[in-house]
Order: sequence, then structure tokens, then C-alpha cells
Amino acid sequence: MTATAPATAEMRLRRSGLRPTRQRIALADLLFAKGDRHLTVEELHEEAVAAGVPVSLATVYNTLHQFTEAGMIRVLAVESARTYFDTNVSDHHHFFVEGRNEVLDIPVSNITIGNLPDAPEGMEIAHVDVVIRLRPKQA
Repeated sequence: MTATAPATAEMRLRRSGLRPTRQRIALADLLFAKGDRHLTVEELHEEAVAAGVPVSLATVYNTLHQFTEAGMIRVLAVESARTYFDTNVSDHHHFFVEGRNEVLDIPVSNITIGNLPDAPEGMEIAHVDVVIRLRPKQA
């Protein structure tokens, strides 16, 4: 980690309205240090443990959900048993590589979505998530 990384994480937390606790700063630093990516709670917990950050799995889970509520990351439900958290909050879609549990970004400009239904009274569409599932070609 560079000397400026914690300050960047701290500023990101403050801009999102979250108090920059030591654990939040450490997790935000790990989460955003490698650019846009998709992680599960378990993957971030493993990174935290490897980096010497004393944090429980429950704390990572709660922190990622706090980051989501603050608009810092997005939840991506690809499988019923696994939730990914996406550090790229811009409009875009995803490929999911089955068997590898890998999520890849698709730029929103590559997909056109039309004929969306009207939202129910008093509601608006926040965003549309498209997940295209991939698998190796069968011989």
C-alpha cells in the first residue's frame, strides 16, 4: 500500500457519508486498490486476512452492504448461492463464466435494451442488469 492509499479510501468513505473507521478504511483500500473488479464477501475476507487486517467474515459482509447502501459499490446477484460486489457503479452489464465463477464487464454501449415495461405507479427503473452466462464450447 502506498502512503496516499488510506487517505484516498478515507476521502471516498467521507464523500459517501460513512464514518471512516479503521476497518472500513482497510477494506475500502483493499477493495478499490486494484481498479474495477467483482468480489464476493469471502474473497475480500481472504484478502483482508492475507494483508493482516483483523476482521471477521461478518464484518466484511456488513461493511460491503454499508458500501452498497452508500452507493460506493453495486450488488450483482449472478447465482443464488453467491453474491458479487462490483466496484464499478457505472451503467454496464456482465458476462458470467460458469464453472470458473468469473464475472467480466460488458460496456453498456455494446447492448441495446428496448421495450422495457412501465414501472409501477410511484416507482422508477433505477438500472437494468444484463448477465450473459458463458461456458466453454462443447466439442
